[in-house]
Amino acid sequence: MIRHVVMFTWTPEATGEQKAAVPAELAKLPGEIPQIRRYEYGPGINPGNRDFVLVADFDSPEDFLTYRDHPVHRAFIEKCIDPIAADVARAQYVLPG
Repeated sequence: MIRHVVMFTWTPEATGEQKAAVPAELAKLPGEIPQIRRYEYGPGINPGNRDFVLVADFDSPEDFLTYRDHPVHRAFIEKCIDPIAADVARAQYVLPG
């Protein structure tokens, strides 16, 4: 099992509407990309840390790559993330067991 973690920091110019669109659009992705096994996300709660976090699980590295490169996922990033992300940190790792 592969875990994918993404942490976002929004630009100061990001609007409330743009920030609200992120979870609304993320909620659609599991229905469009069957390789997603688990998908959790939400706003950061500690001021000064990241503004938003996503955790996703996949059965294999190949499934993660399918998700990463999927046109629906790429369109979401272009539409919702790129305009408001000041910084994005990503990591993938193999879950034990």
